[in-house]
Formats: sequence, C-alpha cells, structure tokens
Amino acid sequence: MFKTRLLSGIILVILTILSVVLGGDVLLTVVGCVSLIGMFELYRVLGVEKSLLGLVGYLAAIIYFLDLRFAFLPDILILVFGFMILLMFVYVFAYPKYDAKQLMTVFFGLFYVAGMLSYTYQIRLLNNGLYLTFLVFLCSWGCDTCAYCVGMLIGKHKMTPKLSPKKSIEGAVGGVVGAALLTALYAFIFRGQMGINTMEIWLLAAISAVGGLISMVGDLTASAIKRNYDIKDYGHLIPGHGGILDRFDSMIITAPIVYYLAYFILG
Repeated sequence: MFKTRLLSGIILVILTILSVVLGGDVLLTVVGCVSLIGMFELYRVLGVEKSLLGLVGYLAAIIYFLDLRFAFLPDILILVFGFMILLMFVYVFAYPKYDAKQLMTVFFGLFYVAGMLSYTYQIRLLNNGLYLTFLVFLCSWGCDTCAYCVGMLIGKHKMTPKLSPKKSIEGAVGGVVGAALLTALYAFIFRGQMGINTMEIWLLAAISAVGGLISMVGDLTASAIKRNYDIKDYGHLIPGHGGILDRFDSMIITAPIVYYLAYFILG
C-alpha cells in the first residue's frame, strides 16, 4: 500500500509540475478536467452524478472554463443566474425526482470545486505566475506533510476530536510554520528568476502561512462531508490516495486565497 501511494504520489507531482510549467491552454484543460472529475465525485455522494441535474452542473463548469479562456461573457453573474434558473427548471419539471439537498449540492459544487480550483490557472496568468502557482501546493501539500510529521512527534491536544481525532493543535501550528518556511526557502532559491527582494520573500512566506492555515479548513470540510454521508473516500482514481477531492481538498480552498493575497500584496 505504501509503495502504491508513493508511486502514484510521485507521478501526480510530476504531472502537476509539468502542467504548471507548460501553463496556458494545457493548464486550463488539466484544471478543467480535474474540476469535472471532482464535481462528479461530489455529486456521486448524493446520487446525482449521472442525472440531468448533474449534467447541468458539468455544462456550467465547461462554460465557466471556456469563458476564462475566451472571455465571451460580459458579466460572470450571467452564468451564475442562468445556472440557477436552469437547475430550478429541472427541479420543478422533474418533481419529485430530485430533492432540495441534491439541487443545492449541484449548485454548490460548481463554486466549491470548479470555481475555486480555477484560481490555479488564474494565478499562472499573474506576474511571476509560474512561480506563484507553486505556492498553492506548498501551502496545501507542504502544510499537510509538516502537520503530519509534527503531529506524530509532539501532537497532544486534539484540534477537532469529533471530526478528525488524529489532527492536533501542535500539528496544525507545525503545518503553518512549515508551509511558511518551505515557501521562504523556495522563494530564496528562485529570487533571481522572480526578481524579488528579501521583504517580498517574507511576504510570500506570510501568504503561504495564511494559505496553509486555511488549507486545513478545506481538508476538514471535505472530511466533514464524508462523515455526514458515511463514506471513506470520494473515489479511487489516484491509487493509495482516493479520488480527486481526497487529494485536492486542501488545495481547493487555498488557490483563491493565494491568488488574491498575491494580487493585492505583490501587485
């Protein structure tokens, strides 16, 4: 099991790096496909992954990503309201085939998965976007790894005993500090390519600290949904890791945070 998890993890990291480095339409396509799979996994929790409601959700996500590329919508709220109205049509005229929980999950899924993950692509478009995009992974995966190690070594006080008994406050602190230090090291190594000074290196570390803290909320949110519906994993697409939402749960919520902090703090 460990070898399988390690191998699939290495492959996942390689594919991630390759997608980010290539950027452009390649990254947009990858993020779009990952989002659609993630939405499928979320919709499957409530049994609407192959339903007409689900199809409306997938269609809205595809239009959203196409608009990111071609900017044909004058206002993104057109998509939001159109999506909501179309869902209502399906809900009403198929009644009582779907219940309100299914309707709201499909609506929620577009923003929770596709909307948030899309910021990975949008970060890539910023100045120094190539290097800033990797902050998302340093925040989420770096924080998760550091939190696990620190928690195993000195973790004593449970952070959320009912939701995730193994997570500790000490581990959480270690994860946030670890994400910040990893980012500081990363930014120091690539400071020449990025054209940043010492102050900006520490600003990036601070961004990662905030992102790392929030990434734990993303992780726990995905866990809470699984506990609500008594499921172990969202899927089995990534051997040893589960589904897309199992592996990218912390990254989902981190991407928009990194984007806006980087955009407003670093310009």
